[in-house]
Amino acid sequence: MITRYSRAEVAIIWEPANKFRIWFQIEAHACDALAKLGVIPKEAAEAVWARGDKPYDDTRIQRIDEIERETRHDVIAFLTELAEQIGEEARFVHQGMTSSDVLDTCLAVQLAQATDVLLADIDRVLTALEKRAHEHKMTPTMGRSHGIHAELTTFGLKLASFYAEFRRGRVRLEAARAEIATCAISGAVGTFANIDPAVEEHVAKKLGLMPEPVSTQVIPRDRHAAYFAALGVIASSIERLATEIRHLQRTEVREAEECFAKRQKGSSAMPHKRNPVLSENLTGLARLVRAAVAPAMENVALWHERDISHSSVERLIGPDATVTLDFALIRLAGVIENLVVYPEAMQTNIERLGGLVFSQRVLLALTQSGMSREDAYKVVQRNAMPVWEESADFLELLKADAEVTEFLDAAALEGLFDMAHHARHVETVFKRVFGKG
Repeated sequence: MITRYSRAEVAIIWEPANKFRIWFQIEAHACDALAKLGVIPKEAAEAVWARGDKPYDDTRIQRIDEIERETRHDVIAFLTELAEQIGEEARFVHQGMTSSDVLDTCLAVQLAQATDVLLADIDRVLTALEKRAHEHKMTPTMGRSHGIHAELTTFGLKLASFYAEFRRGRVRLEAARAEIATCAISGAVGTFANIDPAVEEHVAKKLGLMPEPVSTQVIPRDRHAAYFAALGVIASSIERLATEIRHLQRTEVREAEECFAKRQKGSSAMPHKRNPVLSENLTGLARLVRAAVAPAMENVALWHERDISHSSVERLIGPDATVTLDFALIRLAGVIENLVVYPEAMQTNIERLGGLVFSQRVLLALTQSGMSREDAYKVVQRNAMPVWEESADFLELLKADAEVTEFLDAAALEGLFDMAHHARHVETVFKRVFGKG
């Protein structure tokens, strides 16, 4: 997590001040619940809030760090500093709890906070894609398979496909947030032996979490694996869209390109360059987010009721994956909002192969007119190859082929070379995707 690829909205969630603030809330809410149960004095719980509920400024954070250098235990260092603030009543803090109760519950809160920002980011991407898709709903463009011209589509349909994909990603992220937002205040090995389950229920409610049904001193890591997998899929969707833009911006294609600012420079050596640097950057950032998935999966298999092999991993991938994905989504939204589209170049590319893109319509028309599919394929392919090799005109070759004209006259053939035919169901697809035409 570096400043270059960070936005404050998510980065601040992982700052020590926010972390320690959540730790304090967990402990203080637990004290309230314990006081209600009569386990600790009500006055002690009140003292925790009154004397401990102060901002975690540099002075407090430095003190915690100083203590940790001696204790080599972050939660104990935090509790020691908190006791210095509270005084005698601090002996009632952390009653029946274990470090993982604090750490795991805090991580759940932080991931939920980060996810709320990510959901808003996806909404911005969806808004941009929907707007640009409607703008180019009927803009004809070349559909490609294997990178080769296939049949016509519209640029709006291209963008609609990405919209649908990111909407699925949003649904997955909502589900991932619900799965990760669990609270464990169950004590050593998760048995509640020294703390009542009511404490967990109280803390969970106060922090907007659900109690973990069964914890083994730690919250089960399959939840985290599913969460980071959801982030990884969204990152892959970002890369797919970024890769599409990179291909469309290639000089030989140039159907769309990233907005090039007035004073922007593309190359230190070649003043003419306008490179898809934002999309390339997004491709790289997607790799970083996906890099968190495998370690999160490997964290699932902890020893017995707990070990801490997952801890170092999550201290890295939690901030890095969420901060990076947040930055990538906002960058992607900007790319789509400002994408420069060239319908004229799209039309030029459509015409580049001399009508070959209508070969399937000719094939189908011949079969419907009585020719066998095998013979129809052969005769269409026979006329298509010279177009590739000699830049001939496909329609004229077909008109001159006696085997073809035996089944289809010139007027019928010309009617097959109609671009509008390929856009006749665009409205249907748009209604499926956007709920309206």
